[in-house]
Order: sequence, then structure tokens, then C-alpha cells
Amino acid sequence: MAHNVLSSTKEIMSYPKKRMLIVFFDNKGVVHHEFVPAGQTVNVPFYMQVLKRLRETIRRKCPTKWQGGWSLHHDNAPSHTSIVVQTWFAEKNILLLHQPPYSLDLTLSYFWLFP
Repeated sequence: MAHNVLSSTKEIMSYPKKRMLIVFFDNKGVVHHEFVPAGQTVNVPFYMQVLKRLRETIRRKCPTKWQGGWSLHHDNAPSHTSIVVQTWFAEKNILLLHQPPYSLDLTLSYFWLFP
């Protein structure tokens, strides 16, 4: 009998699944965003596709950035620091701003996306 109560309690307390959002923004607002499909890992091939779509979005939406060059700041996730991704940035002449080492007093909100 106790097993049935536990099962029904667990069902009641279930939460919706989380979705990951990748956001690229500048000083004027969001430039490009994508939701990561459920079950998808942000690995190098997936991240490369996101970067290619970002580049196309910048070409269409931000012609002055496209012509004058642009920079990107992202964290030190393995998919971001892979040699494939780093080489692609170098080939496209995209300047990377490096993520400082982990710090307790440095949060994502310091990077201006969240008010």
C-alpha cells in the first residue's frame, strides 16, 4: 500500500523537462538564439552548425558587424574549445574573447544578458 502512495506522490511532483537555450547577443540585444533539441548533446558537430547559423544571421541582420569584423565571448565548454571550433574561428577571422577562470564572484549576469 505504501508503494502506491509513493508512486502517486512522485507523479504529482513531476516537473516539465528543461530545455537548453543558446543565446548570442550584443550591446543592442539578442542577435541569434536557438533551443537545443531534447536529448541533443552540445558536442562539436552540433556547436559548429549553430556557429554557422549564427554567422549567417550576422551577415543578414548586422551588415556593419559582418563587414567590420566581430568578436565572440563564450565559456570554456569542451565543444567551445575544441581544435575544430578554434580553427574555424581563425579561418573566419573571428576574434575570441577568452573566458576568465572560474570565480565565485563572477556570474553569467555580469555578461549583460540578464538585467
